[in-house]
Amino acid sequence: MIVDAHQDLAWNILTFGRDYTGSAAATRQRERHSEIPAQNGDSLLGWDDYQKGNVAVVFSTLFAAPARRQLGAWDTQCYRDENEAHQRYSAQLDTYQRLADEHPQKYRLVQTSGDLAEILALWQNRTVQHPPVGLVVLMENAEGVRSAGELEMWWQRGVRMIGPAWAGTRFCGGTGEPGPITNEGYRLLDGMAEYGFVLDISHMDEKAVLQAIDFYPGTMIASHANASALLDDTDSNRFLSDRMIQGLLERDAVIGVVPFNRFLVSGWKKSEGRQAVTLDHLVAQIDHICQMAGDAQHVGIGSDFDGGFGLQSVPAELDTIADLQKIVPLLAQKGYTEAHIAAIMGQSWLSILNKNLPESI
Repeated sequence: MIVDAHQDLAWNILTFGRDYTGSAAATRQRERHSEIPAQNGDSLLGWDDYQKGNVAVVFSTLFAAPARRQLGAWDTQCYRDENEAHQRYSAQLDTYQRLADEHPQKYRLVQTSGDLAEILALWQNRTVQHPPVGLVVLMENAEGVRSAGELEMWWQRGVRMIGPAWAGTRFCGGTGEPGPITNEGYRLLDGMAEYGFVLDISHMDEKAVLQAIDFYPGTMIASHANASALLDDTDSNRFLSDRMIQGLLERDAVIGVVPFNRFLVSGWKKSEGRQAVTLDHLVAQIDHICQMAGDAQHVGIGSDFDGGFGLQSVPAELDTIADLQKIVPLLAQKGYTEAHIAAIMGQSWLSILNKNLPESI
């Protein structure tokens, strides 16, 4: 069973009109003569592919970029201030609710431990031939939270995880825009801890991450972030230094590795082709974290599929998310046991959810 800790489904639905109730192949066919593949690559996701790959649970994001990072007129999910960010995220949350309401046989929101138990029972017992996929809502870039006082509203609406940064935010430094946690950022973390939000440090600058490790009392994760130690000559603050990884391990965090070629081979370009990167590079990222941890309980998958890249930018063996199952024999060849592999493919994330989802709302 796979649990994927990062997919920008609502962003894709609202930006490109993608329909995730079918297959990635159907989406590619619809978009074949459009500009979408050039803007975001060919889709890797669809409900049919979740079924083939045994993908039971997805951390589905609320994401919008600041207007200064807008990629073109097509890039509609951007904001100029926190009020506009709030509107974008609210609309995306409505999108997930609508998806679950209109297609309950395919998608269900996971807000409580009971919701998760129901989804897992359907997958494990196969009481239905094609179980629904559980969606756990993760806010990536917390600019949609206009004040800490709004956290109760986001919690009641089903958000369970929050990442304060993407680029730099008013809360802390982020990708390409370094900086520490601000006073407003500390207020956000205090409020998050009160309600029990999981803190996602992905995209946070190293200084901010190290401060959060010392300050935040609740559960921490990195939903989608690779180790910089395996990326030669990178100076990007998007990746995790061994110092950051060690701090996260000491906090019993789980780290989701990303099968994006630029995050697997330093300096990779599309012109080099997909054959230059393989799943062995992804397994190396997994193994690096496992060796540091001394176990397989602190690493999972955070694909970030359809999140600014597509088929053209993933390892050669992948056609859709279903092909992540090809990791299993590669891990076995390296000596990982069935229990280790189960943890990496999903159980580590399920442990996080079981510890942090409320019994009721």
